Amino acid sequence: MNEPLCLPPLLVKGGELMTSASTWIRRDLLSVSGKIVVIDGPIDEGSIGICLPYLKVLDAGGCKVVPGFIDQHNHFNGAGGEGGPEFRTPPAELSSFLKAGVTGAVGLLGTDGVSRSLEELLAKARGLEAEGLSTWIYTGSYRIPSPTMTGSTMRDMVLIDKVIGVKMALSDHRCSHPSVQEIRRLVSDVRTAGMLSGKFGVVCVHMGSESSGLGPIREALRGLEVPPGHFVPTHVGRTDDLLKEAVDLVLCGGRADITADGRALAAIEAFLRAGADLSSVTLSSDGNGSLPRFDDRKRLIGMAMGSPRSLMERMKSAVDAGLAPLETVVAMVTSNVADGLGLRGKGRLERGYDSDLVVLTPDLSIRHVVSRGRVMMEDGEVAVKGVFES
Repeated sequence: MNEPLCLPPLLVKGGELMTSASTWIRRDLLSVSGKIVVIDGPIDEGSIGICLPYLKVLDAGGCKVVPGFIDQHNHFNGAGGEGGPEFRTPPAELSSFLKAGVTGAVGLLGTDGVSRSLEELLAKARGLEAEGLSTWIYTGSYRIPSPTMTGSTMRDMVLIDKVIGVKMALSDHRCSHPSVQEIRRLVSDVRTAGMLSGKFGVVCVHMGSESSGLGPIREALRGLEVPPGHFVPTHVGRTDDLLKEAVDLVLCGGRADITADGRALAAIEAFLRAGADLSSVTLSSDGNGSLPRFDDRKRLIGMAMGSPRSLMERMKSAVDAGLAPLETVVAMVTSNVADGLGLRGKGRLERGYDSDLVVLTPDLSIRHVVSRGRVMMEDGEVAVKGVFES
């Protein structure tokens, strides 16, 4: 087993910490029992060590210390299948997240809600959490009516701790093209279930490239008192028209999620250019999901697989291009995600929050990764591996 019998206290020294106000301060951070208990500086490790004799010290000198990344769209139990059974993607291994600086992930089904089950997704989420990650899942899949584990979306959210919302698909040749009334009923159930369970309640909407775009969501919201932030459309950079609609949605108080692919920088730039509230915009990897390519007749012509590594790659590209400062793009995979999904104690380096953090070198390489106070990567080497990793 990877889990230590007793988690030692941890002191992260010498780094510049990213604050909740997206500024930088030179402070040390002390973690005890997986929680941040002190942010001060400098902290004398000798004095602290008298009270905490098993103290571990992690050197962050010359580095930036940021919250652990939360990948809010990850097919960690595998996805795919658009080309047949041989195109099913494999489940993710723990180290694939750690190498990407990801300490939390939200799992979901994709196109295949038939041979892929929510029960398997839930079991994988619990397995990754036992190995050191923080995990959540969406019930449902591309189709409406949604597959569930307990008989309804509302029951799944209320009765299963890890279920924070539901997945659906719109404007895609693989979706069920639900009616506006079906969408209204789904978001209403999710909002009510969130009230009953103490969760925010999210409808994660896979967006395709059909011309209907976000039209069904706009129509579903018309006349409702349901806040638009309960919908989180993803893959919004897929087409220029869809991106424009997503920008307008955020300007009207909604949320949007950008996939960290080759179109991500243009999408970020579009939100910035429009003066949109970037705290309502997030970045996710589509990790372990299939990335099919279709021709104009929607015939499959190619296949690839997403990776959580794309998060850091796109963030670095945005900073290197001068598109946005580091703290802005880091917020898109930390505090923005935690706030939008209602993940308490996550996404920030604050007292009382979980000790999830990433230490970045000046060239934005990942040096250390800490998840719930446990050192998962140290000096660029994975320190904790999954049960079946060599």
